[in-house]
Amino acid sequence: MLKNIATSHSSFKVVLVEPEIPQNTGNIGRTCVGTQSELHLIEPFGFELSDKNLKRAGLDYWQHLKWSTYPNITSWETQVENWDRVFFFSTKATKSYFEVDYKLGDSLVFGRETKGLPLELHEKYPEKFVQIPQYGPIRSLNVATAVAIALYEGLRQIKQ
Repeated sequence: MLKNIATSHSSFKVVLVEPEIPQNTGNIGRTCVGTQSELHLIEPFGFELSDKNLKRAGLDYWQHLKWSTYPNITSWETQVENWDRVFFFSTKATKSYFEVDYKLGDSLVFGRETKGLPLELHEKYPEKFVQIPQYGPIRSLNVATAVAIALYEGLRQIKQ
Protein backbone atom coordinates (compact mmCIF):
# COMPACT_ATOMS: atom_id res chain seq x y z
CA MET A 1 0.00 0.00 0.00
CA LEU A 2 1.21 3.49 -0.82
CA LYS A 3 1.56 6.07 1.92
CA ASN A 4 2.12 9.78 1.87
CA ILE A 5 5.51 11.16 2.71
CA ALA A 6 5.47 13.43 5.75
CA THR A 7 4.97 17.02 4.70
CA SER A 8 7.94 18.19 6.78
CA HIS A 9 10.36 16.97 4.09
CA SER A 10 10.52 16.27 0.40
CA SER A 11 11.06 12.87 -1.09
CA PHE A 12 13.59 14.04 -3.72
CA LYS A 13 15.13 17.17 -5.18
CA VAL A 14 14.80 17.33 -8.95
CA VAL A 15 17.40 19.68 -10.44
CA LEU A 16 16.99 20.95 -14.01
CA VAL A 17 20.10 22.55 -15.47
CA GLU A 18 19.18 25.23 -18.02
CA PRO A 19 15.79 23.84 -19.07
CA GLU A 20 14.68 24.98 -22.51
CA ILE A 21 11.09 23.84 -23.03
CA PRO A 22 8.38 25.26 -20.76
CA GLN A 23 5.99 22.33 -21.28
CA ASN A 24 8.63 19.87 -20.04
CA THR A 25 9.36 21.98 -16.97
CA GLY A 26 5.64 22.35 -16.24
CA ASN A 27 5.13 18.61 -16.58
CA ILE A 28 8.12 17.95 -14.29
CA GLY A 29 6.70 20.42 -11.76
CA ARG A 30 3.42 18.52 -11.77
CA THR A 31 5.28 15.22 -11.27
CA CYS A 32 7.21 16.77 -8.39
CA VAL A 33 3.95 17.78 -6.70
CA GLY A 34 2.64 14.24 -7.15
CA THR A 35 5.77 12.72 -5.59
CA GLN A 36 6.24 15.41 -2.92
CA SER A 37 9.56 16.36 -4.47
CA GLU A 38 11.21 19.77 -4.78
CA LEU A 39 12.09 21.36 -8.11
CA HIS A 40 15.38 23.27 -8.43
CA LEU A 41 15.85 25.27 -11.64
CA ILE A 42 19.27 26.49 -12.77
CA GLU A 43 19.38 29.45 -15.18
CA PRO A 44 19.48 30.41 -17.93
CA PHE A 45 16.08 29.15 -19.04
CA GLY A 46 14.80 28.88 -22.58
CA PHE A 47 11.54 30.53 -21.43
CA GLU A 48 10.14 32.93 -18.85
CA LEU A 49 8.82 31.53 -15.58
CA SER A 50 5.61 33.38 -16.34
CA ASP A 51 5.22 31.45 -19.63
CA LYS A 52 1.63 30.28 -20.09
CA ASN A 53 2.87 26.94 -21.50
CA LEU A 54 4.78 26.28 -18.27
CA LYS A 55 1.68 26.92 -16.20
CA ARG A 56 -0.60 25.01 -18.59
CA ALA A 57 1.58 21.90 -18.45
CA GLY A 58 1.66 22.09 -14.65
CA LEU A 59 -2.10 22.67 -14.58
CA ASP A 60 -3.31 24.10 -11.31
CA TYR A 61 -0.70 22.17 -9.32
CA TRP A 62 2.07 24.78 -9.64
CA GLN A 63 0.82 26.54 -6.50
CA HIS A 64 1.59 23.38 -4.50
CA LEU A 65 5.13 23.02 -5.85
CA LYS A 66 8.13 23.69 -3.64
CA TRP A 67 10.66 25.20 -6.04
CA SER A 68 13.82 27.30 -6.16
CA THR A 69 15.86 29.00 -8.88
CA TYR A 70 19.60 29.60 -9.10
CA PRO A 71 21.39 32.05 -11.41
CA ASN A 72 24.03 29.45 -12.35
CA ILE A 73 25.42 26.01 -11.54
CA THR A 74 27.93 27.37 -9.03
CA SER A 75 25.22 28.93 -6.88
CA TRP A 76 23.34 25.62 -6.84
CA GLU A 77 26.52 23.69 -5.98
CA THR A 78 27.15 25.86 -2.92
CA GLN A 79 23.84 24.88 -1.34
CA VAL A 80 24.23 21.09 -1.80
CA GLU A 81 24.43 19.62 1.70
CA ASN A 82 25.49 16.06 0.90
CA TRP A 83 27.33 15.31 -2.35
CA ASP A 84 27.06 11.57 -1.66
CA ARG A 85 23.34 11.92 -2.39
CA VAL A 86 23.58 13.74 -5.76
CA PHE A 87 23.09 11.80 -9.01
CA PHE A 88 23.53 13.24 -12.50
CA PHE A 89 21.49 11.59 -15.26
CA SER A 90 23.11 11.36 -18.68
CA THR A 91 23.09 9.11 -21.74
CA LYS A 92 26.91 9.32 -21.58
CA ALA A 93 27.11 7.57 -18.21
CA THR A 94 28.23 3.96 -17.94
CA LYS A 95 26.56 3.18 -14.59
CA SER A 96 22.85 2.31 -14.60
CA TYR A 97 20.45 4.22 -12.39
CA PHE A 98 19.34 0.76 -11.16
CA GLU A 99 22.68 0.52 -9.32
CA VAL A 100 21.79 3.42 -7.02
CA ASP A 101 20.28 2.87 -3.57
CA TYR A 102 18.04 5.94 -3.38
CA LYS A 103 17.27 7.68 -0.11
CA LEU A 104 14.84 10.43 0.86
CA GLY A 105 16.28 13.82 0.00
CA ASP A 106 18.49 12.67 -2.89
CA SER A 107 19.17 15.20 -5.66
CA LEU A 108 18.45 13.94 -9.18
CA VAL A 109 20.06 16.24 -11.75
CA PHE A 110 19.00 16.50 -15.42
CA GLY A 111 20.33 18.60 -18.29
CA ARG A 112 18.96 20.63 -21.16
CA GLU A 113 16.67 18.96 -23.64
CA THR A 114 18.99 19.56 -26.60
CA LYS A 115 22.45 19.12 -25.07
CA GLY A 116 22.15 17.36 -21.73
CA LEU A 117 24.41 18.30 -18.84
CA PRO A 118 27.40 20.60 -19.34
CA LEU A 119 30.79 19.01 -19.93
CA GLU A 120 32.14 20.76 -16.84
CA LEU A 121 29.85 18.63 -14.65
CA HIS A 122 30.95 15.42 -16.38
CA GLU A 123 34.57 16.36 -15.73
CA LYS A 124 33.99 17.51 -12.15
CA TYR A 125 31.77 14.64 -10.93
CA PRO A 126 32.33 11.63 -13.23
CA GLU A 127 31.54 9.08 -10.51
CA LYS A 128 28.13 10.68 -9.86
CA PHE A 129 26.71 10.02 -13.35
CA VAL A 130 24.07 7.39 -14.06
CA GLN A 131 21.96 6.54 -17.07
CA ILE A 132 18.51 5.17 -17.75
CA PRO A 133 19.06 2.24 -20.14
CA GLN A 134 17.64 2.65 -23.63
CA TYR A 135 17.20 -0.31 -25.91
CA GLY A 136 15.84 1.25 -29.10
CA PRO A 137 17.40 3.49 -31.72
CA ILE A 138 16.95 6.83 -29.91
CA ARG A 139 19.50 9.34 -28.65
CA SER A 140 17.67 10.10 -25.43
CA LEU A 141 14.38 10.10 -23.57
CA ASN A 142 12.29 13.21 -23.12
CA VAL A 143 13.53 14.91 -19.95
CA ALA A 144 10.07 14.87 -18.35
CA THR A 145 9.88 11.12 -18.97
CA ALA A 146 13.38 10.58 -17.56
CA VAL A 147 12.55 12.55 -14.42
CA ALA A 148 9.39 10.51 -13.86
CA ILE A 149 11.27 7.23 -14.35
CA ALA A 150 13.96 8.26 -11.86
CA LEU A 151 11.52 9.59 -9.25
CA TYR A 152 9.34 6.52 -9.29
CA GLU A 153 12.31 4.17 -9.09
CA GLY A 154 13.43 6.12 -6.03
CA LEU A 155 9.96 5.90 -4.50
CA ARG A 156 9.77 2.19 -5.29
CA GLN A 157 13.04 1.62 -3.46
CA ILE A 158 12.00 3.54 -0.39
CA LYS A 159 8.51 1.99 -0.64
CA GLN A 160 6.54 5.20 -0.31
